[in-house]
Order: sequence, then C-alpha cells, then structure tokens
Amino acid sequence: MTEDDITQHIIDTLGGGHFQVADDNTFFFHGADNRFPFATIVTKDHESDSASKLDRPGVFRLNIGVGKETFRALFGEAPAGTDFTALDTLMPHPVYAKMHWVSVINPSGKTFETVKPLIAEARGLAAARDKNK
Repeated sequence: MTEDDITQHIIDTLGGGHFQVADDNTFFFHGADNRFPFATIVTKDHESDSASKLDRPGVFRLNIGVGKETFRALFGEAPAGTDFTALDTLMPHPVYAKMHWVSVINPSGKTFETVKPLIAEARGLAAARDKNK
C-alpha cells in the first residue's frame, strides 16, 4: 500500500470529514475544527517522535486513534518491548499509546485490510466526540 492508496481509502470513507496536509504529513479529521485528527500519516521523524526511524527512504507510518477496549484487545494493558521500526506490523503508537493510538509502518495490502475496521472505529469515535460538543 502507498500513502496515496491509504489516503484515498480514508477520503472515500470520511463522510463529511476532511484532511489536511502539513509538512508532508496528512491529518484526517471528522469535524471542521481541526482540533484532533482520528488518523494521520507521518513521513518524518520529529524531536519528540523518532522511535520509528521514519527518516529511512520510502518509509511512512499510519496512526489511528482507537477506543480503549480495542487497544487493550490488541495489545493488553501495558505493552512493552515493541520494535517501533518494524515494517508492516500493527503496534502501539510509540508516543501516543497511552491515548490508545495504534500505528503501522508501510502496511501491506493484507495488513491494511485488518486496519480498515480500526480506521472506521476511529472515525466513529471522532464523530461521537463532535456530536457531544
């Protein structure tokens, strides 16, 4: 899967949401306020987030904000020992795992199929937050 393939899938399922590109990273929002994305695609290391080694050629990371129950079902209470540089592996987000974010670096088509329901869940959670404002 490419960044464009993933972006197109998310755009096709946004249902009134939108996305924004900033510094070659893509942020997907449900509402119009751009306060908190439900998914992102990042392409670069940052001072506070470099565990994934995104400075490797052609490497990007898809990040998704899922619910607490889903996160615990995937990784347990306190995941440890994660190789945050592994390609095509669903894992806790290296920085935002405590906020129930998951990530995958350069997902294959097969892995992306397992991630699609997580994207739908994240979008649903964002819609519910927007509705409850």
